[in-house]
Amino acid sequence: MRDAYHEDLEALTTTLVDMTRLVGGAVSRATQAVLDADLSLAEAVIDGDDAIDAAYNDIEKRAYDLLARQQPVAADLRLIVASLRMMVDLERAGDYARHIAELARRRYPASAIPADLRPTVLEMGQVTARIVEKCGRIVAGIDRGDLVDKVEQLEREDDVIDNLHRELFTVLLSDDWDGGIETAVDVILCGRYYERLADHVVGVARRVVYLVTGERHETPLA
Repeated sequence: MRDAYHEDLEALTTTLVDMTRLVGGAVSRATQAVLDADLSLAEAVIDGDDAIDAAYNDIEKRAYDLLARQQPVAADLRLIVASLRMMVDLERAGDYARHIAELARRRYPASAIPADLRPTVLEMGQVTARIVEKCGRIVAGIDRGDLVDKVEQLEREDDVIDNLHRELFTVLLSDDWDGGIETAVDVILCGRYYERLADHVVGVARRVVYLVTGERHETPLA
C-alpha cells in the first residue's frame, strides 16, 4: 500500500514535468506558426492543448485521491498542494501558447506580425521557450542545486520578456507606425500572451522553492 502511495506521489512530479515539455513544445511551434503564417503548425498547437488539459486532469485526480485516501502530512502534503497550484499555472501557460496559435490561424494566409517586428517576437518566443525548459529541469529535480539562484535567473529572463513587450509598445505608439489598428492589436495581444505565459511558468519555479524549503520566494508574480 505504501509503495503505491509513493508511486502516486512520484507520478505527480512526472506529470508536471510532462506538462512543461508539452508547454515548451507548444511555445516553439506557436512562435513559428505566428511568424511564418504556418496553418498546420497552428492547428497542431491548438489540438495539442488537449494533452496539456489531460495532464492537468490526471494531476487533479491523483492529488484529490491522495488527500482523500491517505491524509498526507508534512512534506507529502506540501508536494500535493504545490502540485495542484503548479498544474494551474502550466495549464494557463498552455492556453497562452494556444492563443498565439489561434492568432496565427485567424490571420492566415498573412502573418499576424509585420516584418519589422518579427525579430522582437522571435526573441520573445525563444526566451519564453528557454524559461519553460529550465523550469522543467527545476521541477524534475535536475537543476535544484542553488535552487533560489536558479529561480532568480529565470526571473531575470522574465524581465527580458517584459522589456521586449515594452519595445513592441514603443514601436506601436511611435509616430512612424503605419501598420494599422488591426495589426497593432494583433501585436499587442501576441506580446501579452508571451508575457503572461512566462509569468505563469516562473510562478511554477517559485513554487518549487516552497516545495523544497517550505518557504515562499519573496519576489511576487507580475
